[in-house]
Amino acid sequence: MKRALGSVRTRFARSQRMPIIHGILAVTVSLVVLQLWLLTATMNAYLGGDMAVALPAAIVSAACLALNLGLVRYLNRLT
Repeated sequence: MKRALGSVRTRFARSQRMPIIHGILAVTVSLVVLQLWLLTATMNAYLGGDMAVALPAAIVSAACLALNLGLVRYLNRLT
């Protein structure tokens, strides 16, 4: 019985998975630091009376969250 070309899953060896995991970890840490900086800058602007910053910051923060969730999903499929 033939399998479809897209359904074949390759398994990486442990030595091949570790650089991928370290890369995902580095991107995740960078995104979390970006979100913390974004929260700090947004709160500073909001408390200073600039209300226009809140919505774009929330959208960017949601995008960072979505990217992090996608990376964690990929990581779960990888291992």
